[in-house]
Amino acid sequence: MSFNLLIFVSLTYVAFLFGVAFWAEKKAQTTLAEWLSGPVIYTLSLSIYCTAWTFYGAVGYAARSGLEYVTIYLGPTLVMVGWWWILRRLVRIARAQRITSIADLISSRFGKSGWLGMIVTVMAVTAATPYIALQLKSVTQSFSVFATTSGGPWEQADLNTSALWVAVGLAIFTVLFGTRSVDANERHSGIVIAIAVEAVVKLVALVAVGVFVIWGLAGGPSAVLAQIDASKIAHFEPQGGRWVAIIFLSAAAFICLPRMFQVLVVENPDERNLHMASWAFPVYLMLMSLFVLPIAVVGLQLMPEGSNPDLFVLTLPMSQGENGLAMLAFLGGFSSATSMVIVSTIALATMVSNHIIVPLWLKVRPQGALVSGDIRYVNVLARRLSIAGILALGYLYFRISAGGAALAAIGLVSFSGAVQVLPALLGAIFWRGATRVGAGLGLVTGFAVWIWTLYIPSFGADALLSQDVLTNGPFGLWWLRPNALFGLEGMDQLVHGLLWSLLLNALVFFVGSVFSFPLPLERFQGVQFVNVFEMSPDTTTWTNSEARADDLLIMAQRILGGTEAQALFQKAAAEQGKEGYLPDVTPDFVLRLERELAGSVGAATAHAMVGQLTQGAAISVEDLIAVADEAAQILEYSNELEAKSAEQDRTARALREANTKLTAISIQKDAFLSQISHELRTPMTSIRSFSEILREADLSPKEHVKYAGIIHDEALRLTRLLDDLLDLSVLENGQVTLHVHTGQLDDLLDRAIDAAGGQNGGLRILRNRDREDIALTTDLDRLVQVFVNVIANAQKYCTLDDPTLRINVRQLNGRNVIDFVDNGSGISVENQSMIFEKFARFEDEGQAGGAGLGLAICREILGRLGGEISYDPLQNGAAFRVTLPENSAVVKDAPLLAIQ
Repeated sequence: MSFNLLIFVSLTYVAFLFGVAFWAEKKAQTTLAEWLSGPVIYTLSLSIYCTAWTFYGAVGYAARSGLEYVTIYLGPTLVMVGWWWILRRLVRIARAQRITSIADLISSRFGKSGWLGMIVTVMAVTAATPYIALQLKSVTQSFSVFATTSGGPWEQADLNTSALWVAVGLAIFTVLFGTRSVDANERHSGIVIAIAVEAVVKLVALVAVGVFVIWGLAGGPSAVLAQIDASKIAHFEPQGGRWVAIIFLSAAAFICLPRMFQVLVVENPDERNLHMASWAFPVYLMLMSLFVLPIAVVGLQLMPEGSNPDLFVLTLPMSQGENGLAMLAFLGGFSSATSMVIVSTIALATMVSNHIIVPLWLKVRPQGALVSGDIRYVNVLARRLSIAGILALGYLYFRISAGGAALAAIGLVSFSGAVQVLPALLGAIFWRGATRVGAGLGLVTGFAVWIWTLYIPSFGADALLSQDVLTNGPFGLWWLRPNALFGLEGMDQLVHGLLWSLLLNALVFFVGSVFSFPLPLERFQGVQFVNVFEMSPDTTTWTNSEARADDLLIMAQRILGGTEAQALFQKAAAEQGKEGYLPDVTPDFVLRLERELAGSVGAATAHAMVGQLTQGAAISVEDLIAVADEAAQILEYSNELEAKSAEQDRTARALREANTKLTAISIQKDAFLSQISHELRTPMTSIRSFSEILREADLSPKEHVKYAGIIHDEALRLTRLLDDLLDLSVLENGQVTLHVHTGQLDDLLDRAIDAAGGQNGGLRILRNRDREDIALTTDLDRLVQVFVNVIANAQKYCTLDDPTLRINVRQLNGRNVIDFVDNGSGISVENQSMIFEKFARFEDEGQAGGAGLGLAICREILGRLGGEISYDPLQNGAAFRVTLPENSAVVKDAPLLAIQ
């Protein structure tokens, strides 16, 4: 195959990715936005974990160490299947706090500390440098394979030149699509889709090579299994300690690597995407690892002695003349390497810009955030320069190490450096007592031990340290030997370095946190992070009334740009009801602005910049943090008091309401006793008086009939009163016997109107019989009693010249209800809560008469029947709603008709 053809295909493939990225960025604002940010694309974007290490290096790993290669797949699988709740917590925190990177998360958690973010950034860049060099090495080695077949073997100078051009090309691509927006919290849709496409390409390529090896070269699965049993790979003895260490290392790196944090957390628009990813990504890893062992075994048998096993995926098809398959394998490896470099440089450049360059630039400016100039431009330029600088460091590592180490070995060194943030990360999201002092000391300690035990030795002997120092320790101090720290000898170098670095890191972090006192802002952020599922993301930390909205707008324009900043302020002003003006500088607005700026320059820098304006330009950042600390301390200490105070207020309110009600009931009781004595005495007096007249006086027949009629009417009145008292007592004690029958609602209303004398008493009643066509199975007489009471009340209290009662039957929440609404003056607000009490009477006692038991009886009856009666205060007149028993049939809505 012509080497020129390879270059042409590579450039065509890169152009294709450019097209995909451009298309995705345009469609991100259309109806396809939901799909582009959905779980499928999210899951595929996680494939950046599968870099050239897993595409090429896993086969070499298997050829050198047997099944140990499986460990690099088991770690992420365990995280996604068993620990995805940690990822969900991280995603929720990132959304709430506008987190832009793993350095921003740790910085924001520990008091928005700028120096802590700087430490994490330096560690991340240092740890990622070997991994970027690994990707450059894999691409240049694959180029050299094709160059050898079409010309002559490449010298180291050719490899160096190739690596340089690959680094330049990746820098251009990343700058074009990774720094288009200053808001790092905004998703890079173009790059994410390009990564998803590359995920499919490398999976298809590796599966295609695996299928070719098994069925095209080995003769089928049975033959491959026999070859595996007969190969030296089957005789590798697994080292339990190393296996456990690498599984843990790969699991921790899956969370802590800046590129993985970028796609797992920052680029994740919806935490629900984790549900699919929790099973789909392990399936993807299983497919990527499925053919590693067959390719390694067949490669060891067919390829010449001394062939590089890291390139078996590429050289096996070429050795058999399968140039098309070899080209596909090359594109798979190319995708694996480029996707990792692109996302890593974006994540690292964001960290470098937000935590090193922009803070230093602001510090050298005499007026900080008030200076003339565009911070947005500085931020974008800083990220572009950072991308170039990070790739330059990767290329420099490639040159210094001469690409001599195996791919897997370089990857493990990088992993072990990235996971040094794990103790601080876990402490940040689970331990409220963790402090920035402990986190900083732990990070520096772990990083230093990793540098000494793993990073420096990865360059090889006499590169950075002489062989004598590596063997005997510095200045002859044998207990400081990189491979036998503190005299611990005989351990695998990776396990040794990982053990000491993480152990000392976690120990110093714990001790430092225990013996240092967290600042109030740290405690406040600790609550926000640890209790992220309970805390509101909009809780205000602090602000000051001296802040000026126009100064904040100027600063926001320099960071976000004019259009974005003005849109933010206009929206805030509209929400405050000040459309057309600048918004008031409220605590909520300051916090919202700070979080918007945090998406561009990081939480710590945004906090300091907003603070300079809200507290006055003459105040130092340290003073601002102190003010924030004090306010956060007050807020934290007052939260519990406010909660207790609110509970006491609710209890006091309930007691006042109960006391008011009891007082009203007592008054009504006294009134009732007075009234009932009056109601009983009046008819009894009349009966006694007229009875004596009938006994003693000589009366005419006409007078005799008259006085006897009065005695009869008063006796009926006395009987009704006693019946009401007995009825209410029976209902309240549950001694009532219900007589259930089936009838029609319209017939019951007819009976009630006739019994109450509604039509004859001058009350005009509006009804609709179509709506009243409802079959009821209940105690019909009791229900009629309720209707009579309600209609009678309307007759008594509606004093207009044309009294009207509307009876409207309709459905509400699946139940049939009847509204009785008159056109009177209604019931006063202070009496509405008492009208269903058994001693309650209306204000106009002279007109109302009675003892005030009617509505209390109605409530008890409906309660026994499974219905309800209530008063509707929103009508113009008195309005009672009767909810019928649940077995009533459904009626259709119909217009209300008037009947006289």
